Amino acid sequence: MSSSNELKVALAQIAPVWLDKSKTLEKIKKQILDASQENCELIVFGEALLPGYPFWVSHTNGAEFNSTTQKEIHAHYVKNSVQVEKGDLDEICNLAKQHSIAIYLGLMERAADRGGHSIYCSLAYINQEGSIESMHRKLMPTYEERLTWASGDGNGLRVHSLKDFTLGGLNCWENWMPLPRAALYGMGENLHIAVWPGSEVNTKDITRFIARESRSYVISVSSLMHKKDIPDTIPHLEEILNTIPDEMANGGSCIASPDGEWLVAPVLHKEGLIIATLDFNRVLEERQNFDAVGHYSRPDVTQLTVNRERQSTIKIRE
Repeated sequence: MSSSNELKVALAQIAPVWLDKSKTLEKIKKQILDASQENCELIVFGEALLPGYPFWVSHTNGAEFNSTTQKEIHAHYVKNSVQVEKGDLDEICNLAKQHSIAIYLGLMERAADRGGHSIYCSLAYINQEGSIESMHRKLMPTYEERLTWASGDGNGLRVHSLKDFTLGGLNCWENWMPLPRAALYGMGENLHIAVWPGSEVNTKDITRFIARESRSYVISVSSLMHKKDIPDTIPHLEEILNTIPDEMANGGSCIASPDGEWLVAPVLHKEGLIIATLDFNRVLEERQNFDAVGHYSRPDVTQLTVNRERQSTIKIRE
């Protein structure tokens, strides 16, 4: 094992078996085992990887109201989304504990505390003891995502200790939202996890920007997605195949150091693990001249209020 100021991380840039929960889980478990063989202490997966990003929406007239096609694809998506309360993540948690590896996993959550029928783009953090420590539901789905995802809440805006590091994470374009970023900075974050559906268009600028703003390490993990990743169990398969491009996500996973320079530049078109070791001392060095929530802040002038209450339609009093 490395010293407390060093953290060996794995970025799992993989494709899902699209909209197939059980088969995608098998791919995820293999990546965790492979990372543990490399003595990695943290592994990160892309946004909505389990069971996949809703690429069909923008290519099949997803905004058509009362469309049988859209209803049937959506129903298939919901059925393949994660139900934590029914044990869908139990095997992942067991692997985390067995191999002492922390996990950030992007997933579609079928949330029981919101009735169990709507789905949320969530980012789960599972610690090295196999416990789900946070489930962050994306605050604002982006553009066409709103046709299939529900809006989340602030309950998952939390940070987690791992050796000398303090980890926090956001989904996709949440990373462009200044206030959620500031919330995590204020909780002591110095290793920021940004997950994406896939493309260096998303990762190549914001990853370095967040690193320079926060003087933290930033890990961006994207997925891959091609037509070949679509199984024949998808409703309206022919229509989807006739309208989507051959490549929908080309990766772009990367790591920026606390000075905003690349530790790992965006990796394209390559499936598998990207492994690197982070040195916590680099965080302290870069905070010397700028610390957005420390010596370079003015809380007497500007402050941020964070509501971490888990939102629900009902409150039951016995």
